[in-house]
Amino acid sequence: MWPATLLRMRVLLCPDKFAGTLSAPDVAAAVADGWRDVAPGDDLLARPLADGGPGFVDVLAGALGGRRVPVPTVDPLGRPAAGEILLTDDGTAYLESAQACGLHLLTAAERDPKATTSYGLGLLVAAAVEAGARTVVVGLGGSATNDGGAGMLVPLGVTPLDGAGRALPYGGAALADVAALDGEPRLRGATLVAATDVDNPLLGLHGASSVFGPQKGADRADVLLLDAALTRWAEVLTERLPGCPSGLGALPGGGAAGGLGAAVLALGGRCESGIGLVTRAVGLDAALDAADLVITGEGSFDHQSLRGKVVAGVAGAARDRGVPCVVLAGRVSTGRREAAAAGVTEAHSLVEHFGGEEHGGVDAAMARPAEGLRALGARLARQWSR
Repeated sequence: MWPATLLRMRVLLCPDKFAGTLSAPDVAAAVADGWRDVAPGDDLLARPLADGGPGFVDVLAGALGGRRVPVPTVDPLGRPAAGEILLTDDGTAYLESAQACGLHLLTAAERDPKATTSYGLGLLVAAAVEAGARTVVVGLGGSATNDGGAGMLVPLGVTPLDGAGRALPYGGAALADVAALDGEPRLRGATLVAATDVDNPLLGLHGASSVFGPQKGADRADVLLLDAALTRWAEVLTERLPGCPSGLGALPGGGAAGGLGAAVLALGGRCESGIGLVTRAVGLDAALDAADLVITGEGSFDHQSLRGKVVAGVAGAARDRGVPCVVLAGRVSTGRREAAAAGVTEAHSLVEHFGGEEHGGVDAAMARPAEGLRALGARLARQWSR
């Protein structure tokens, strides 16, 4: 925690990853280096964060300890991929969907949520259950899938069937023909928890297909097809799984990671805020109580950032304490008024630091993020250090 002195500026660094470039610990380190270049006497405390997406296991392993167990799995197209689970002494297993379902595992040409599957995540969950975990916490975010967790259910003992009793092909589109389920969930009494990075429902205008489908390669026709398929899928889950809550398609968090949140709910699990879970694990509240300035950030600070992601959680907590909060991001597209209402004092982007989009700022931000963050850290120190 913080040193005993009260004479120096106390700066809390709690960023998320910059997707595709830097991990959350690397982001914090780069900003800290820049700050120390200008104000080496200040007290800097790094508490890297995650909201359920990529980096979830890394951050929790650093905060909780435990045993990291490698688990072979497959990617959204069924190719071999490397996964792992974090087992802690209290009988909890932590894993992240992005290791098996991540959008970063596919090239742009391979993105097709009509065909991608969450089967690999089911392998990770099954490994956690077989390891004896009493609670399995699944970090959701950054997925390439839109199959409502249908693929995930297969390694857990539940196979979706069509009207003729045949196993459905993998992918979100095939769920339009789902008629029944074969088998029972094999969870050995374990409770599932979805650590979600968004609160979107499974279906409708704000649902998994409409909001996130285009990021995964879906065009307008695909979005309509996938939303209709998930509507049918939700009906079958409600009818066939005893622990499934009613109104599944409208429940908050159900649309996370292409509907994986809804699958967890259908299995009798619950959704929790990923950022809330992580902040408790790293002791963020105590660090915020003592901070003079908070610096957070992520790769893209946009309208989705304020729906349950790291920046929203940190900025809101800082606002409640009357502590200024600065956001650093690769790109900033959130309006100042909207950001201020969420608790953000100011926001700075790498793209603008490197000259803006018209002068190659995007390419430079992707190629030299640590350099840019170090420079922004130095700028903030000149502005804020007392």
